[in-house]
Amino acid sequence: MTKDDPIYARVAALKIKTPTELRELWRDLMGTEPPPFTRRYLETRLGYRIQELAYGGLKPETVKRLEKLGEQLDGGDYMKRRIRTDLKPITGTRLVREWQGVEYVVTVTTDGYEWEGRPYQSLSSIARAITGTRWSGPVFFGLNNYRRRK
Repeated sequence: MTKDDPIYARVAALKIKTPTELRELWRDLMGTEPPPFTRRYLETRLGYRIQELAYGGLKPETVKRLEKLGEQLDGGDYMKRRIRTDLKPITGTRLVREWQGVEYVVTVTTDGYEWEGRPYQSLSSIARAITGTRWSGPVFFGLNNYRRRK
């Protein structure tokens, strides 16, 4: 796709469309109602769809290969596959938070998080253990800005 390509122009034009225009385009290209997600989400999915319609989608062999790789990663657990991993920092990331003069370090693992040598399923449970009150874990560890950038 070069800058002279009309498909490039269509994808680039998504940036200047209004939210209403993006939703209308979604209905035209996807054949469904648009999801209630962010503008960025709509732009990226529509950009992919425009290119897919123009150049063709993934080959069936590629789709099968991706499904096979997914099964190797999650053991065939469909629900695990549906979890949005793009909202979670990369495995091995260390989250550091100072709370009431004490520094707390949490490590992101493939299955969740680790703090003080113990595994946790969520950051919120760690934040609750640290503060003694209910907190949103992503807010406590400052990940909301990270999620918005994604």
